[in-house]
Amino acid sequence: MANETRILADFVVGLRFEHLPPAVVARAERLVLDFLGNIARGGAEAESSPSLRATLARLGLDGPGIATVVGSTRGYAPPIAALLNGVYGHSLDFDDTHAASSLHPSAPVVPAALAAAELTGADTRAFLTAVVAGYEVCCRLGLAVDPTAHYARGFHPTATTGVFAAAAAAGLLLGLDADKMVSAFGIAGSQAAGSLQFLVSGAWTKRYQVGAAAMNGLIAATLAAEGFKGSVAALEGAHGFFQGYSGAADPARAIRDLGTGWETLEIALKPYPSCRYTHAALDGLLALRAEMHLQPADITALTIGLHPNGITLTGAPLAAKRRARTVVEGQFSMPFTAAVALDQGRFGWDDYRRLGEPGLDALADRIDVVADASLEGLAHPFGATLTLTTPAGIVARRIPDPSGEPHLFPTDAALEGKFATLTEPVLGAGTAALADATLALSQPRPIGMFSTLARPA
Repeated sequence: MANETRILADFVVGLRFEHLPPAVVARAERLVLDFLGNIARGGAEAESSPSLRATLARLGLDGPGIATVVGSTRGYAPPIAALLNGVYGHSLDFDDTHAASSLHPSAPVVPAALAAAELTGADTRAFLTAVVAGYEVCCRLGLAVDPTAHYARGFHPTATTGVFAAAAAAGLLLGLDADKMVSAFGIAGSQAAGSLQFLVSGAWTKRYQVGAAAMNGLIAATLAAEGFKGSVAALEGAHGFFQGYSGAADPARAIRDLGTGWETLEIALKPYPSCRYTHAALDGLLALRAEMHLQPADITALTIGLHPNGITLTGAPLAAKRRARTVVEGQFSMPFTAAVALDQGRFGWDDYRRLGEPGLDALADRIDVVADASLEGLAHPFGATLTLTTPAGIVARRIPDPSGEPHLFPTDAALEGKFATLTEPVLGAGTAALADATLALSQPRPIGMFSTLARPA
């Protein structure tokens, strides 16, 4: 152990916009844009959103406040805004991913940073810097606990690492010094939670635990700012995060090349609203469908090979995955997503309306999902192999990288197209103005001038 908590705290509180390479700034602007679109549509259409709002109302927690929830005309108290933006933004499973740590960095980070920026009256440049600080902490902690080992203990890394990341982003905006940031991490560590049990029944807890991470990280940073004492060595301590949450932790991964190597540049965007482990296969199947002019009746059998992590999330138990009936079950079903893509040549958010169609079930029954050892030990676990059997013969294909990865990052036109598709039903004509402002976050102006654009006129 090498005092990773203190080293990360020193990095966060010392980070300034001027330290960020231009490529990191540009990437962060685009990641924020993508996530804002997810928040807007998730709040409007995700099936879990009404019950969350009703709960806040019943508990008296929906009172007016200064903080923005994307797509809402009214303001909320900052921690509630962080919760709502986090839950909404993660509900579609269309938000960004960091392959090596197998998590979604924006979901806990952007909501906490936006709420803290509005709380403190920061400018957009400070907000963007805090987002990068959060991204770096989130991804690095995910690497340090080792995603496979973390999954093996039943943890959801976006939520568990996310509370530390949210505390980092909020703490930078709140002006914490290094000692108080250590305390904020200590407070966050006592709230690091997130269970994979949602996979069993299509529960909505995956969404909630990520929003809770954003809220709790903001609260942790604020408690520290007000002098509340948190534990030290929250990461590397005998009862800390690394020891308790992984059987194969490598703490050095949390601080390797800190400030010179930027994990922010390794964050990818999703082309499909489903678990990232489904994406390489979907890319390959859509390409094969176009090349071979395939129809469902042409497919005798299909075997999809995934990394074992992908099997855990999207392929097992296979019989249940072939009969996805809720949106969450569909988001984590390789057979369902593959069947939709093969049937119609595309896959988008609105296609969850097709859950339970007999024709898709019949096609899913011809789809096997197996662990492929050749996909282990690579730079990231998101590749896929395909073996497609048709009356004309057998076709095999390997897709090492899903679209949207850093070296396959979407163009601005594609990014803005996805954003418009998600946001226009909520913001209407205001969509373009919010997109333009988000891609110019590095040009400092009051956060209120920016966040106002995220509210419908």
